[in-house]
Amino acid sequence: MKISPLRFSGKATALVALALYGCTLQDHIQQPSEADLKSRSVTPVLVKKLSGFENLDVFALLSSDDKLDQSPNYIFGGSADGAGLLKNNDNTYTMLVNNEDNFAVSRLTFDQTFKPVKGEYLLNSDGAQWRLCSATMATPAEHGFGPLFLTCGESGEESRIHALNPYGDPSSAGVTKEKPALGRQSAENAVPLPKTAFPGKTVIVIGDDDSAIYGGQILVYISNTVGDLDNGSYYIMRRKDLNQKEMAIKTGEFHDVEFVKIDNQATLTGLQINQKVDDVKAIKFGRVEDVDYRKGGGANGREVYFTVTGQNNTGVNADYSRSKYGRIYRLTLDAADPTKGKLELLIDGDDRNGIAKQFQDPDNILVTENYAYIQEDPNGYGDETHDAYIYQYNLTTGALKPVFELDHRRNQADAAKYNVGGTSKFGDWESSGIIDISDIIGIPNTFVFGVQAHTWTDDKYKGVDGGSKRTSEKQASQLVIVKGLPR
Repeated sequence: MKISPLRFSGKATALVALALYGCTLQDHIQQPSEADLKSRSVTPVLVKKLSGFENLDVFALLSSDDKLDQSPNYIFGGSADGAGLLKNNDNTYTMLVNNEDNFAVSRLTFDQTFKPVKGEYLLNSDGAQWRLCSATMATPAEHGFGPLFLTCGESGEESRIHALNPYGDPSSAGVTKEKPALGRQSAENAVPLPKTAFPGKTVIVIGDDDSAIYGGQILVYISNTVGDLDNGSYYIMRRKDLNQKEMAIKTGEFHDVEFVKIDNQATLTGLQINQKVDDVKAIKFGRVEDVDYRKGGGANGREVYFTVTGQNNTGVNADYSRSKYGRIYRLTLDAADPTKGKLELLIDGDDRNGIAKQFQDPDNILVTENYAYIQEDPNGYGDETHDAYIYQYNLTTGALKPVFELDHRRNQADAAKYNVGGTSKFGDWESSGIIDISDIIGIPNTFVFGVQAHTWTDDKYKGVDGGSKRTSEKQASQLVIVKGLPR
């Protein structure tokens, strides 16, 4: 599962620095970057470059085996997922990263050269309470409020969404930061649209990763006060013709959709919210995962993309009414009304003869001005043919290309370290949380993502978040930085 840092491109990040730190936009753009991109970790890069992308520079930024100068006792948790990055007024950097299966959020500090020097837990398992997947860093320049890290609980329908101050006091790591007005759902991400999308409003799109009887949903929170996360209204998406079947949606079609208000969402249980699905005839997707919007400003901010990871066609999906191998959708919201829009299916993994015939359950997505980058999290059906890919989708041409495949190091001298319990299967690992950091560090076409190496386990990683709920969790993970990937 995943997030985006400052999930935008162009001059937006420079404006964040202007808003937060008082520098001038001209100074920010003209100052040469001090970042020195290179491997900083004792762990090798756990990804392989694929055909056509051999010229990318890929570096191991941080792993669970690294000791940081200013916090030698800190251990980076497992299942690195959603992340957000900010540049500080002294030219250092602050990054927040979800450690999903630790139920925790790490705060990392990088020096001016982008070397990790400090780590601590800003939210531990006592405060987080649920698995934390994707996240979004809201900022004043891009979203009109913040900085605020929105990170989602995904441990079932009763989970909540947290809002963290990225510069908050870690002594409150065990205190929940949940926002009841954002509802209860098994949420992968909660993504505020840019402030230019609907001026004067805060509009947050939420993906619901539910595979049970009511399926996964797209929900929207809308407030007429910018930055208000407590008093807005909450809506669920349906087709205007009231067809609830996901597999009835085909590529090349455009469907009118609308968002139906759910009253009193802050006091409803997740089950009560889920039961509204049939009441209002909402679409039953096969696990909605990540959400992002197209960068570039203007109308692009109303162009929303989301992944459906899919679920096996057994149980509640025995009729194959929902996606199995995963899909990518585009939702274009009405310029005058965020509760109306057009829905289209862009990429269909269930068409095993189409461009996405290799899809193994897309999970996370990052959308730039010209591309979407899509990360797989295979569901383990037993028919996997490769380890998890990261794909590039060209928004203009529709070309879909695999960029990276995860490297389980099955045939390396250190194979036993990363394949605990025996040789890992295809798709046992996933990547997650890809973010575009180009403008933040001043180096074009630069991204960071996490590697969730699920078979890389050891007792030395147990309970590293400091909370009491995940004391037996012992996975490790890695952050990777890539330079040269086009935006």
